[in-house]
Amino acid sequence: MPEFPEGLPCWADATLPDLGAGRSFYGALFGWTFDEGAEEYGHYTVAYSDGHPVAGLAPQLPGQEVPPAWVLYYASPDIAATAARIRENGGQLLAEPMEVGDLGSVLLGWDPGGVLFGAWQPGRHRGFGRRDQPGGFCWSEVATRDPAAADAFFPAVFPFRARRMGDDDGMDYRVWDVEGQMVGGRYAPGPEAPPSAAPRIDIYYAVPDCDAAVDTVERLGGTVHTGPVDSPFGRMATISDPQGAGLSVIDLSTTKGEPPPLEP
Repeated sequence: MPEFPEGLPCWADATLPDLGAGRSFYGALFGWTFDEGAEEYGHYTVAYSDGHPVAGLAPQLPGQEVPPAWVLYYASPDIAATAARIRENGGQLLAEPMEVGDLGSVLLGWDPGGVLFGAWQPGRHRGFGRRDQPGGFCWSEVATRDPAAADAFFPAVFPFRARRMGDDDGMDYRVWDVEGQMVGGRYAPGPEAPPSAAPRIDIYYAVPDCDAAVDTVERLGGTVHTGPVDSPFGRMATISDPQGAGLSVIDLSTTKGEPPPLEP
């Protein structure tokens, strides 16, 4: 199981009102298998790709008002210190640091612009067992209408180095790296985005064929919001499952064009 430097995305999960329907949808979309979900952890279910842990599905609790959604977790060697930096830099905690048995410790928070994220201090559960391969996590992007707040907040909470991605269309995009490894992006939605578009982290999972994945989403009652579209990074689409939790799928092997340069 890989080790994760502080700030590297190390886990993602979806909170869903119908866990069985979630298993059926994501099992068909990604070929995932699932454990039984221990009662002591609220039937939280781990998804596996070829035997490697790649995601979690959490049941929506009675009275829980949070809509179905995917959440990204950044690695933390000291969850209490991470919580303190969140508060010190204008963020808020949705869930205070909490031990999850011997699996690890978790928190949930918002940046000053309302972007929901988590942090995970690993115990027995280390995090993703597969990345950058079909069925595994491969990328994430903070989408926010307050980019200045995100640019100040996230590198203060995690050891991110930010670089601007240059392009010809004026898009405001930053790339974050940790120890020389790119860990995610931050972008400000353009004027074409609906005013109601919520601040969020877009989570990408790799698929062997984006068009086939989109067909599967539609066949199973999900929604395709954009794509498939080609890019220098892969052919991608944004989707929601039938319960409304959104994420992105990308075929990393099908690229078109040259990536925009990164400023030092």
